[in-house]
Amino acid sequence: MSQPLAERARPKTIEDYIGQKHLMGEHSILRRMIESGHVSSFILWGPPGVGKTTLANIIAQKLERPFFTLSAVSSGVKEVREVIEKAKSTRFFNSPTPILFIDEIHRFSKSQQDSLLGAVEQGIIILIGATTENPSFEVITPLLSRCQVYVLKSLDKEDLLELANRVIKQDVELKKKNIVLEETESLLRFSGGDARKLLNIIELVTNAEAENDTINVTNEKVVERLQQNPNAYDKNGEMHYDIISAFIKSIRGSDPDAAIYWLARMVAGGEDPKFIARRLVISASEDIGLANPNALLLANACFDALQKIGWPEGRIILAETTVYLATSPKSNSAYLAIDDALALVQETGDLPVPLHLRNAPTKLMKELNYGKEYKYAHDFKDNFVQQDYLPKEIKNRRIWKPQNNPAEGKLMENMRKLWGDTKF
Repeated sequence: MSQPLAERARPKTIEDYIGQKHLMGEHSILRRMIESGHVSSFILWGPPGVGKTTLANIIAQKLERPFFTLSAVSSGVKEVREVIEKAKSTRFFNSPTPILFIDEIHRFSKSQQDSLLGAVEQGIIILIGATTENPSFEVITPLLSRCQVYVLKSLDKEDLLELANRVIKQDVELKKKNIVLEETESLLRFSGGDARKLLNIIELVTNAEAENDTINVTNEKVVERLQQNPNAYDKNGEMHYDIISAFIKSIRGSDPDAAIYWLARMVAGGEDPKFIARRLVISASEDIGLANPNALLLANACFDALQKIGWPEGRIILAETTVYLATSPKSNSAYLAIDDALALVQETGDLPVPLHLRNAPTKLMKELNYGKEYKYAHDFKDNFVQQDYLPKEIKNRRIWKPQNNPAEGKLMENMRKLWGDTKF
């Protein structure tokens, strides 16, 4: 039986590698390191299907080093120690240091990651980790400090089209067929910057056609084939971003039925629960915001509870939070405020801090009137006193603008009570 197209088309050399020109283009940092033959431990961070595993394989082949692989999904501390012992046994005199590639390293527990530290420190192995999650949150600090992090990006339109045209002309099976990329919009959209998904779609579309006929790849044909595929949702690509988008927009649009439906689609498709929980935390701040500050508390509690409870019961926690957020009043005033403030900083530059707001830890600073006219709010009635807190150049600029909901109405009422109509 023939290998899947995505496996057959996997690049074997640096020259065949598509995308990531900031890392692998001529004279780029990672390519120079590989070509020099001196490689240190590093982590490849990027979305699925952008070439992390392929790159690790190319490096091992290019450097002609012993190459060990582990998947964090199926390996534990025992397997890590076994590989390290094997790596030790391959070291003779000036033989090159073996490479250990760990896919989905973010799934390793703290103890599993700890078991790698000694081998990395002592140079027994060169570690190459691959992750779709931010290493700052998912990789322990001692291990992260010993690894360079390289960020891989989703493939752009030109990269995907280059890959599609290459496999149509060069793949051992596809070149037997007369395949014409008549339209590519749906092909690229459903691929979502994921090379593996692009190849899977091409294979799905072309396999359904007779070998002797011309196969015209059109937008309609791509959509039709994907709709016929009962496993169209793929947490690693294709509809991943479309469904999470529908989920968040349903919450924003205050439709709990739709929000729960899209949640169920993700749960049934095997989406990472932590990914869903993170998006709920973001939505609680971005879309509900000050209209119901408890939404952020519940979303954060949801994330913490998932870590403790796990799966499948975690789906109930996600459902509770989803319904609560969808049925909460909405406000994006905080989201707009920080964006407006960032734009203001960009526009006005580094304006000086007013003297009365500056810290004065030294005698010289006090002599320069740092903090001299500052009024300590708690010394005044209602713990409030009017004074300027913004730089004088923008002291009358309004940034936060409350929206029309009961919670922010109360906030606005309190601000007007304190500041009067001059500021609010």
